[in-house]
Amino acid sequence: MSGSLTVEITEDLAEPHHVRRVVFIEEQGFSEDEEWDDLDAEAVQLVIREAGKAVASARLLRDGETGKIGRICVLKPNRGQSLGAALVRFGIKQFRDTPGVTRVYLSAQEHALGFYERLGFVAYGAPYLDGSVSHRDMELRL
Repeated sequence: MSGSLTVEITEDLAEPHHVRRVVFIEEQGFSEDEEWDDLDAEAVQLVIREAGKAVASARLLRDGETGKIGRICVLKPNRGQSLGAALVRFGIKQFRDTPGVTRVYLSAQEHALGFYERLGFVAYGAPYLDGSVSHRDMELRL
């Protein structure tokens, strides 16, 4: 990842929503109803900016002992720069630093299993469809 691109927490939902709209709705074909939920208000929103504009985003949620990293996405021109890995590593550190959190969970698109395995996650359970895309649950024990 370029030294000038860093993960930041943002309160501005417009930034991650723009990246998610481009990646999940326009590029991958998820519907508005599949993408937008009421969890954004309680989530910690992460972005990576280039030239002042968000080019990658993710969100962090907590449910008891489980931290969840979700909606991980990178705009197509910015892929291959380790931005997705930076978001995941930032999320893992946030949860590691949160008392009481013992595991990190994510729902991975099946084509990305190897990416998450390289970051320490292990797949479990059967594949399932989210929208029309096959996913697997993955976890990392802290």
